[in-house]
Amino acid sequence: MDEAEETKTVSDWIIIARAKDGVHPHEFGVFVRSEAQLDRARDAVMKAGIPFKVLDENVETTSGKVSIGTMHLAEGLEFRAVAVMACDDDIIPLRERIETVGEDADLREVYDTEQHLLYVACTRARDFLLVTGIDPVSEFLEDIEKGP
Repeated sequence: MDEAEETKTVSDWIIIARAKDGVHPHEFGVFVRSEAQLDRARDAVMKAGIPFKVLDENVETTSGKVSIGTMHLAEGLEFRAVAVMACDDDIIPLRERIETVGEDADLREVYDTEQHLLYVACTRARDFLLVTGIDPVSEFLEDIEKGP
């Protein structure tokens, strides 16, 4: 999957969930690893033709708007439908964090933290979850596919 296909996949998923399952805009959350990927989330929601709000530190959702934000802001929120985008191999775990680590114990901590971020974002979904990324996708997605 490339970025255009990911955008279309998420956009179509939002449109179908609204039509088929009656999910309202404010019941959607779209999360990415960091601010560097927010444009990907914006593009997908705009393609779906739905208004959105980019969450900030206040983490206030708005009626009638899809919430878009980073995985760091997801904790404590709940949505009927969540799309977790940009789960690319070099984004989660974040390559820059891995490259700065010198000790094996520190590397394990980085991996655990990054995996926890993804887990928290995914568990914000009450009814529907979509996880996407550009090939090659994150190694963490294998763990999600396997389940507990």
